[in-house]
Amino acid sequence: MSIRKWTGLTALAAATVLAGSSAAIALGPTADQRADGVIVVAGNTCTWTNARTSANPPAALTIDRTTINTPGGNLSCTGGITASLNNNPAFAFDDASGVAKTDAIDITGKQSFISCRYKATNIVWNREGATRKYLNQAFTATKTSGSFLCPGSVTTAAGGASMLFH
Repeated sequence: MSIRKWTGLTALAAATVLAGSSAAIALGPTADQRADGVIVVAGNTCTWTNARTSANPPAALTIDRTTINTPGGNLSCTGGITASLNNNPAFAFDDASGVAKTDAIDITGKQSFISCRYKATNIVWNREGATRKYLNQAFTATKTSGSFLCPGSVTTAAGGASMLFH
């Protein structure tokens, strides 16, 4: 596998946790303290649904990684990629400015025998209209461990990931 393809795949893994669906909901109180995700990078798609959150936006919350990662969650990727979240990301919301911030995302991506772990911090998200869907601002995740074949960092372009709270 080429390094270029691996870079795209690890970007996919890094952004998977940050992904959201395109459905929209009103800004009013939400009901089920859940979050969904989807992202497409380098022709591969990773998705998950109904991850538990500790609260509803705009209250500060965390997302429970055990409800994203398998076997407790349903995170799945096409193209032979597997990914798992290593932390419970914390989100803070500023409804007046329409942004959310995440403290850190720590994720491991694997394909074949290659494993790469990346961490991104202080990620900023822009709310889409009057919904609870948030699109990421560009961010870079830095390699914290893994194969020498793993790039030192991966960048996710603005809008390359999203988060939908419901």
